[in-house]
Amino acid sequence: MFGAFSIDTMFPAFPDIAEEFGVGKVAMQQTISVYLFAYAVMSLLHGPLSDAIGRRRVIIGGLAVFTVASVGCALASGMGWLLFFRLIQGLSAGVGMIVGRAVVRDVFDGHDAQRLMSQVSMIFGLAPAIAPVIGGWLLGWADWRAIFWFLAAFGALVLLTVMLALPETHPHSARKPMRASDLWHGNVAMLRNHTFVQLSLIGSCNFGALFLYISSAPAFVLNILHLNAQQFGWFFAPMISGMMLGAFTSGRLAGRVSGTALANTGFIVCTSATLVNLLYNLLTSTPTLPWAVLPLMLNAFGVALAFPIITLLILDMYPHQRGAASSLQAFISLGLNAFIAGVLAAAIGANAVLLAATTAAFSVCAGLLWWRYLRRTTSLPGKVTAPMTVESGEGL
Repeated sequence: MFGAFSIDTMFPAFPDIAEEFGVGKVAMQQTISVYLFAYAVMSLLHGPLSDAIGRRRVIIGGLAVFTVASVGCALASGMGWLLFFRLIQGLSAGVGMIVGRAVVRDVFDGHDAQRLMSQVSMIFGLAPAIAPVIGGWLLGWADWRAIFWFLAAFGALVLLTVMLALPETHPHSARKPMRASDLWHGNVAMLRNHTFVQLSLIGSCNFGALFLYISSAPAFVLNILHLNAQQFGWFFAPMISGMMLGAFTSGRLAGRVSGTALANTGFIVCTSATLVNLLYNLLTSTPTLPWAVLPLMLNAFGVALAFPIITLLILDMYPHQRGAASSLQAFISLGLNAFIAGVLAAAIGANAVLLAATTAAFSVCAGLLWWRYLRRTTSLPGKVTAPMTVESGEGL
């Protein structure tokens, strides 16, 4: 959760930070894109590092750095320092999502892995829902720096919990030394694997449709919906409710419905929801609640329904390099998210029609790539495993 908290908790504070430091909206948007850029670059190392020295050490180290960086953000005296410490936050925040997924796959297989991955998605889905609400509350009785003090306290709490409760799931016998040449050749081999890249793009585009609205939240909530800093929950709560419901449904249906059928349903729901959203924004000049957020709720439901299936397909392609596979997949996804936050959201975040059209384009792209994947793959077992296990990275 702490990675998502780092993005969404500060959204209500954008106007206050911009006023204090004398910067515009585009500069404020860079507090997200810088964070995501660092997150994406470092994501290439988190997984392989956990393959080499163990999952627990990497998570603890990342949490410690994140906590210190959050204190730095709270004490920042100018925009430059804030961006610097946001960069440090991004370098550390990926351990939760990236190494956490490898932990799940270390411990469970098949339907059990899908169920736990779905539960993780539900917990992860809480963060974007409650983070901006917490940020708004904090702004009600203190200035924007209180948000980063909260993140520091939250990071310290998670660090303590991990130190006390999380066991090591990657034994010494399964670890691989981390060498720069091996890392380079391993990533190149995975990038040459067309199926790996295709699945990574499917997941990235599908979530990208949702993330465009998340990263555009300050403009969408304050300028398009004309709500205030304490009302971000009206935007995030329905969206994340849909995500949690989709994750719950995916977990409940694991073993009862094939992975193909669940993913197919997810992509159909996503595409339909984003097209309905586009139609609504074309027909109205002033988007209003609840109609402006209900299609986003359905889109989030579809994203969460398909997410565990896509993630496990990717991880199962490299059973002895799960950390590395999770890292590279995250790098692809986060690279797209950084572009969305730094370029697309800054350019079109205040235009409801362009937001809806771009979101629909991402969903349609993901759906078409999934359809092509199914056509190229002779079978997709209901046990949610990849069509072939690959270690050398050759194209399928």
